[in-house]
Amino acid sequence: MQEIANQVVDLLNGLIWGRILIWLLAGAGVYFTLRLGLIQIRHFGHVFSVLRGSRHSDAAGISSFQALCTSLAARVGTGNIAGVAVAITLGGPGAIFWMWVIALVGMATGFVEATLAQLFKIRDDNGQFRGGPAYYMERGLGARWMGVLFSIFLIIAFGFVFNSVQANTISGAMQGAFGIDTWITGVAVVLLTGLIIFGGLRSIARFSELAVPFMAVAYLLMALVIIAMNLGELPGVLATIVRSAFGLEEAAAGGLGAAILNGFKRGLFSNEAGMGSAPNAAASATPHPPHPASQGYVQMAGVFIDTLLICTASAAIILLSGVPVGEAQGSMLVQNALAAEMGDWTRYFLAVVILFFAFTSIVANYFYAENCLVFLEHNHPAGLLIFRLLVLAMVMFGSLASLPFVWNLADVSMGLMAITNLVAILLLSGLALKLARDYNEQRQAGRLPTFDASRYPEIRSKIAPGIWDGDGKR
Repeated sequence: MQEIANQVVDLLNGLIWGRILIWLLAGAGVYFTLRLGLIQIRHFGHVFSVLRGSRHSDAAGISSFQALCTSLAARVGTGNIAGVAVAITLGGPGAIFWMWVIALVGMATGFVEATLAQLFKIRDDNGQFRGGPAYYMERGLGARWMGVLFSIFLIIAFGFVFNSVQANTISGAMQGAFGIDTWITGVAVVLLTGLIIFGGLRSIARFSELAVPFMAVAYLLMALVIIAMNLGELPGVLATIVRSAFGLEEAAAGGLGAAILNGFKRGLFSNEAGMGSAPNAAASATPHPPHPASQGYVQMAGVFIDTLLICTASAAIILLSGVPVGEAQGSMLVQNALAAEMGDWTRYFLAVVILFFAFTSIVANYFYAENCLVFLEHNHPAGLLIFRLLVLAMVMFGSLASLPFVWNLADVSMGLMAITNLVAILLLSGLALKLARDYNEQRQAGRLPTFDASRYPEIRSKIAPGIWDGDGKR
């Protein structure tokens, strides 16, 4: 029976990720890029202008910077290390080029879903902003059933199984680098996770705001040191990436098809653009300027930082080190590359980086799942308590056990979640485009972009009362 179940799950995974979702995500990214007029390129500088004012918040929401850090906490995980290594191993250096391409078009998808999440957010029973795909499915499309399906898929994948995966990665890294027993690591991770998640949304946001910049900067600095040590090799490595991307160095990889497929797959897994996860954080922010599209710009920055900075850092460490690809897999390849360049002490550094990357993912994944649970049952205290305890139990379970079947099942669940979200944002894309035009027309006229719900009579009744009124104030 178990063997049959494994075969079914493997078949579904191959169908969803190999034949449907990867091309649907890429296609949606290209579509939004064209419809928004290359917004991620033309307005790239404005992304950082919005970030400069992103520390503003009010009693109902977290700041845009905190929302960005929360989404990055989930995006930036072990996939930014091990996933990049897998992409290079299976697809050659050219996979990195296609990872850049999918991140670039994914920035437009991230803009659309974050903008919609801001528009259709609500206040929960505690007066805090909540929103995301489930909410814009219910309010924007009038399809609560769709939001329910999305929420169930996300809770299974992000709330339970992926948190077990991250805990398993942490316990393995601590045991390998420092010889710490997995059960000790498991207890420590459970206690730390409990302290944060029982503090609620603001506790999660404050933790992310502190931890994410620290871990990202530390890893990027290490990569910059290695780039500086090998500056003369950099042009040759970049040329190899481009040649391999178009199948001109097939002997060094699996050919053009392998480079594209692995680059797309690892990029999509990492930046999550179109998956429907990051909008859950985006909706919780108090946007500045006070317009839904401003959070779209903030979340475009998340895709850029995750893939074009942090994943590229991993690629630089591997390719500039000269360590033969194929002699090690996953994070071990990065570890070998660091050791070759900087010495054996770097295996301890990498273990700490993995600890931060994986632990912040646990906390942010929990928030996404809690957000969907609130959508399903409206902040029922007993339900929330039981859910938190189950999440902590799965973290402990993941620290001690490895069940590939369960993890593969989570991939299926995440795939179905992403397909549901993509259908919704494609159906609502006209509204997102109108919001983008409105925002930029005000900006070009020299005004602070401010959302005025009276200019959108077709959706006025769908916006939650008290969130956006006629003069743009919340």
